[in-house]
Amino acid sequence: MGNTANATTTKPLSAKQSGVQTSSAKTWVAKPADFVGARKWFLVDASGKTLGRLACKIAEVLRGKDKPTYTPHVDTGDFVVVINAGKVKLTGGKEDKKIYYTSSRFVGSVKQKLAGQLLETNPERVIYNAVKGMLPKNKLNNKIIGKLKIYAGSEHPHKTQKPEALAL
Repeated sequence: MGNTANATTTKPLSAKQSGVQTSSAKTWVAKPADFVGARKWFLVDASGKTLGRLACKIAEVLRGKDKPTYTPHVDTGDFVVVINAGKVKLTGGKEDKKIYYTSSRFVGSVKQKLAGQLLETNPERVIYNAVKGMLPKNKLNNKIIGKLKIYAGSEHPHKTQKPEALAL
């Protein structure tokens, strides 16, 4: 008789406890067609900025992680124009310690340059490599990095897109 008394006094499990989803709302997932004309343009002035912190923020905007519509498998990011790339700052003596390697994959073709030398000759490459290293290593990488435009000076040809200043 004790079993029937316990069965009548216990409460049934709620929907949350039983694992049943009661909400009829569906999760919205971004599709590539949703972002065809909806991309913004941002302008970043790299003069005096630390390379790693700058590259981290740029990678976040390029990937779209700063938006509520972020979806990992879809390119939801915006365009970024970087000016004054030659005036970026390296910390910790990296101008003399950090080495960039290039190779044509032929035997003996490996070349190396210090970060300080590369900043003088090709400052766009320093920012490009830093941002590319912070992006996912998959098929989206080339689509995302294609939205990054880097210029050594203060002039850029993207004035017609009316880029907004990006706060860092």
